[in-house]
Amino acid sequence: MFILRTFAFNLSLHQFARLKNGMLAITLLLFNANAFAESATLDDIASQGQAFNQNTVRELAQELASKPYQESKKAPEALTDLDYSAYRQINYRQDAAIWGQSPTQFSVQLFAPGSLFKELVDINVIESGKSYPIKVSDSSFIAPDPTIAKLLVEVGKYAGMRLHYPINQSDYKDEFVVFQGASYFRAVSKGQNYGLSSRGLAINVAKPEGEEYPLFKRFWIERPSNHQKAIVVHALLDSESVTGAYRFGIYPGSPTRIDVTAVLFPRQDLDHVGLAPLTSMFMHGPLDTAYKRDYRPAVHDSEALAIVQGNGERVWRPLANPHSLQVSAFTDENPKGFGLIQRHRNFDYYQDLEAKYHTRPSAWVEPLNDWGKGQIQLVEIPSNSEANDNIVAYWQPENGLKQGQPYLFSYQLTWPDDIKLVENGVHIVRSAGGQKLFDDQNNNEVVIDYRNLSSDDIKDIKVDASIDQGHIIESHIEANPEVNGARVFVTFDPQNADVAELRVQLIRNDKPLAATWLYRWISEDWSQ
Repeated sequence: MFILRTFAFNLSLHQFARLKNGMLAITLLLFNANAFAESATLDDIASQGQAFNQNTVRELAQELASKPYQESKKAPEALTDLDYSAYRQINYRQDAAIWGQSPTQFSVQLFAPGSLFKELVDINVIESGKSYPIKVSDSSFIAPDPTIAKLLVEVGKYAGMRLHYPINQSDYKDEFVVFQGASYFRAVSKGQNYGLSSRGLAINVAKPEGEEYPLFKRFWIERPSNHQKAIVVHALLDSESVTGAYRFGIYPGSPTRIDVTAVLFPRQDLDHVGLAPLTSMFMHGPLDTAYKRDYRPAVHDSEALAIVQGNGERVWRPLANPHSLQVSAFTDENPKGFGLIQRHRNFDYYQDLEAKYHTRPSAWVEPLNDWGKGQIQLVEIPSNSEANDNIVAYWQPENGLKQGQPYLFSYQLTWPDDIKLVENGVHIVRSAGGQKLFDDQNNNEVVIDYRNLSSDDIKDIKVDASIDQGHIIESHIEANPEVNGARVFVTFDPQNADVAELRVQLIRNDKPLAATWLYRWISEDWSQ
């Protein structure tokens, strides 16, 4: 099972490569909420707004949860049957973006329903304590076929939205956040291109009964003041099992930050629910080689799962593209943070001129309230296409969610280039593996490179390596001046095991020096 990646295009800023299944987000004509866009009329915006306060979405979600689930309306087949080529010919009139002609630095553009984006979404703006729906007018599109433009007006709803702000240069409003497809959203910071995504909620990931995809079915965007450097978006989530009220405080920059507060109202008991889910792509790298010949040494949006556990232990878990579905669980209580990290920022590591994987963001989740007991789950799905997301990471509460019991959680989500797991700056920069060189026994070996270690440091470091199946044959550390650090070699024999968990830690003065390196060795994946 694959999680199909959703892409929104802004070709003047972001060049997205290899979208073999073809997904193009098309934008619609919007209301200029500074007053009205010149092309808008009073018919485009309701003349009487509805009162809105900080409890509005929560009350709507709670009321919705008390009723039987009704599937969201879909776009008509005439739109969803459009192929990539036809879809991309519908052009948005960008001069009508929300607040595009106003003094505020933010502007908003909307996406049309159609092609793979079937669910219809309501978009509202909030001004002076009232919300106003954004409608589609006859002049919303420049379309090759007038029947398509007419149909979009008749549908009158959207498939999502994107936010713009000048994060790279002062005279251009960059697209930096996209909400589109189910509860997916993603962001970039200064100098980055889109990569991994986040979601509002994950339900039954990799479960036999199939995954459930909640939908952000309605949005409200608060108008920022002229000098404001943040924008607030509210969203109503709905699915068969749960409803939810979300507030996103969005701060563009370096890095971009999103403060998320949510309250969930389960319609039924949920045993397998994922909070703050992150979704990414990993095809291959030095430790997990490509299934087929590839001139690029690494292809991924994220290379590792990083965790700061409640007890302070740091974990670095390289990602894999396994031959069979793999689920890993990291039990914890009140985690301090977790994320999917794209550490390598040099072109040479990837050698991809189009996808520019060295510019993809990392994503870091930091809880803002106590999350209690549970586990961070990592799901790795076999994939043969970089156009599909095959990595999911999220927090799963120990007791799940109970019907009729509201569940409140909040977290800060940042989109940095990298994160610093330890204060001393010693961190893992590369993991690789294969057969031990010049070894008649053909033993397996992994190597781990650590940055920011001197030759004098290495003399006092102990390599603590263990494996849960088989045994460690040897481990040692030596200087690696190429990374201003050291390289650790661990040779192991899993004996007859098909799967074995490796754990490596650097110890100095009886204390951990770097993040704990974890890896799941799988015989099938190493036998190719």
